[in-house]
Amino acid sequence: MSPPGRRPRLWSSGTSRSPPEAREELRRRLLDLIEGNRVMIFSKSYCPHSTRVKELFSSLGVECNILELDQVDDGASVQEVLSEITNQRTVPNIFVNKVHMGGCDRTFQAHQSGLLQKLLQEDSAYDYDLIVIGGGSGGLACAQEAAILGKKVMVLDFVVPSPQGTSWGLGGTCVNVGCVPKKLMHQAALLGQALSDSRKFGWEYNQQVKHNWETMTEAIQNHIGSLNWNYRLSLREKAVAYVNSYGEFLEHHKIKATNRKGQQTCYTAAKFVIATGERPRYLGIQGDKEYCITSDDLFSLPYCPGKTLVVGASYVALECAGFLAGLGLDVTVMVRSVLLRGFDQEMAERVGSYMEQHGVKFLRKFIPMMVQQLEKGSPGKLKVVAKSTEGPETVEGVYNTVLLAIGRDSCTRKIGLEKIGVKINEKNGKIPVNDMEQTNVPYVYAIGDILEGKLELTPVAIQAGKLLARRLFGGRLEKCDYINVPTTVFTPLEYGCCGLSEEKAIDVYKKENLEIYHTLFWPLEWTVAGRDNNTCYAKIICNKLDNNLVIGFHILGPNAGEITQGFAAAMKCGLTKQLLDNTIGIHPTCGEIFTTLEITKSSGLDISQKGC
Repeated sequence: MSPPGRRPRLWSSGTSRSPPEAREELRRRLLDLIEGNRVMIFSKSYCPHSTRVKELFSSLGVECNILELDQVDDGASVQEVLSEITNQRTVPNIFVNKVHMGGCDRTFQAHQSGLLQKLLQEDSAYDYDLIVIGGGSGGLACAQEAAILGKKVMVLDFVVPSPQGTSWGLGGTCVNVGCVPKKLMHQAALLGQALSDSRKFGWEYNQQVKHNWETMTEAIQNHIGSLNWNYRLSLREKAVAYVNSYGEFLEHHKIKATNRKGQQTCYTAAKFVIATGERPRYLGIQGDKEYCITSDDLFSLPYCPGKTLVVGASYVALECAGFLAGLGLDVTVMVRSVLLRGFDQEMAERVGSYMEQHGVKFLRKFIPMMVQQLEKGSPGKLKVVAKSTEGPETVEGVYNTVLLAIGRDSCTRKIGLEKIGVKINEKNGKIPVNDMEQTNVPYVYAIGDILEGKLELTPVAIQAGKLLARRLFGGRLEKCDYINVPTTVFTPLEYGCCGLSEEKAIDVYKKENLEIYHTLFWPLEWTVAGRDNNTCYAKIICNKLDNNLVIGFHILGPNAGEITQGFAAAMKCGLTKQLLDNTIGIHPTCGEIFTTLEITKSSGLDISQKGC
């Protein structure tokens, strides 16, 4: 390079274009500069940090293109569009082989670590444009989107068997040991309740009705197998290379893949996406890995679990306890502290109360100390010794199965991240990223449950993966919106929510600035069946300082997921209490209750319902 290098200029698109068109044209020109140059530096001629970077590349003998923003007419507009593309508002703003390096400090850090030299290699030196580590929902979405955009992509996916020896096919947690089998077993339990209700609606049957665990699990596993096959077929159709091997970084841009036989192959890529997800946590006590199961094992368990102790109060714990009880099993939930930590606690307690009224036993403020096998079998017998969290008291119980659902750990500690300098939270293994899902190493990105401070939900990972691929390879700017993401806990009485819990809303906006509307309701389908009156519950949290904007939506009732999904879209559009009041409900439905909410919590009025 002959400093200061070649200086490309951007020029006005002309007065015939509208502002949005001119802005889009400017963005396209910037992307062309980034795509078309080995090194592209957006600089200002008087900036000392920019000068240092130019001198660095000059010392390396690397030719780079420089755009001095103070020497072009539209420099301010260029810097504004650049900040949208990179989330960096300062100069120098540096790209190496289309990878955003960042500013001066990060470029020098990359030079010292050897990363800059690796990035300066031509793209053709790599085996792939993108390697995705993890074949779950988010990883597959990202890989397929990148392939659609014309990139050469590989997916590495390997399931380390659980301590009980359980493993599964392509698709990740949701498809194999999460959302899909969970919802199907929840449905199996609901059908049992429907059978009981049906007599009140005139259905007569004399034969004894019982549930067959083996029939259910076989049908569910057959469905999951078809999904595994469809994922593999979809990758093949999009020319994504799928390798069933464990991925581990060896050095910058290079990864080692180890298959089940221990055979190793190395691959290189220009960019990497980490989408390794999480696995269930164990207690670290005597007998936990030897005799306990987790959600990794439950959905393909070849025998009925029998009398079951569920340890934990997460949504996984309560969902599993709920459908096991709904299938007629004796179920106890051992709770260390609160139910559904992170969710609205009023709703969580209502969930627990309903489960308790319908046969699930709760052992609160206890934690297991030891699990001992009394008898082998399918199932066998296990003795659990637990201690109180509030004193010296201990309890013992005998169960056929102990299911641990105490949380999940990120699968980030054994994939060689330390070898390339990717930072993780040492406490929980989560990976910090910016709002572009980029780690501290510029060519490495992360999505899904392993992200620090983000929601652990399958649809979130899918959305983030698709948008990431479009930004990396399609010239798009849209980022994943992690605000007002709806979710549902599929307990026997479903709990759907979107936005803030009551506790969080009070913390953020202060109680005096909120108006909370709520009511109990009785679904019409429950009336003839003689089901519980005044158990289902609806609540919205409104910000009085913002035109009663709905900032929290909560419902406990049948089909809560279906109801919440629709209202979540409305919240994205700025739903207010007045808009709800102006909406005509569909009668008779559970969802219509939100169009007639009148009673506020602050009023203290009775919310019991006496009609449909």
